[in-house]
Amino acid sequence: MDAKIEYLLRQGDNALILSQQLCQLCGKGPALEEDMALSNVALDLLGQTRMWLTYAGELEGKGRDEDRLAFHRDAFDYRNCLLVEQPNGSYADTMMRQFLFDTWHYFLMDGLTRSSDARIAEIAQKSIKEVTYHLRRSGDLVVRLGDGTDISHAKMQTALDELWMYSGEMFIYDAVDNAMVEQGVAPGAEQLRKHFLDHLADVLNEATLTMPSPDAWMQRGGKQGRHTERLGYILAEMQFLQRAYPGAQW
Repeated sequence: MDAKIEYLLRQGDNALILSQQLCQLCGKGPALEEDMALSNVALDLLGQTRMWLTYAGELEGKGRDEDRLAFHRDAFDYRNCLLVEQPNGSYADTMMRQFLFDTWHYFLMDGLTRSSDARIAEIAQKSIKEVTYHLRRSGDLVVRLGDGTDISHAKMQTALDELWMYSGEMFIYDAVDNAMVEQGVAPGAEQLRKHFLDHLADVLNEATLTMPSPDAWMQRGGKQGRHTERLGYILAEMQFLQRAYPGAQW
């Protein structure tokens, strides 16, 4: 598969799977405002998914639009990072997963606004305002919970420690990522990782949380289609209607 198509699928799949995870929390937020906020973030990510997958389908030229790419691929065809398929868990788990993703996502989108591919730059430009809000919101909640009660602090620290091994995959570049960097399409991993770690350090320090070692061993494989069993359950729920009734429309 063409490297650019693969790269577009990775961006679309990250946003889609995290959106689906957040959609599962609709009506289950700890407060009404938070319930609405989670749903709004999910909708933002779904809108970004459509732009990425639509462009991927156009470049592929096989007649697959965003719906077919979302609903008619199996787990091993998905290219999302492992972080976004981790369980919602407690609210601490949900927010720490969101914060780690948002931090990487913000700096990636910022870099992609200067992409040599005009369409990618346009998508990133449309997404950056939403992503900026996502990062501000999740960062604020990490601080409030981390520097809150003894219980909320402990839960946030545990969530951070358990999710940390999934936070580095985005910076482990393979042939696809390197091809995009060489073509000026995407930013390099080194600078992206520096921005990521610097922002994390500032927020986690304010939250009185201890950041694990950046040199810790990291899980990998999601970008190449090697996923946890969790993704299969996510897709089974998300794809049920189209799998059971192909071509069904409202």
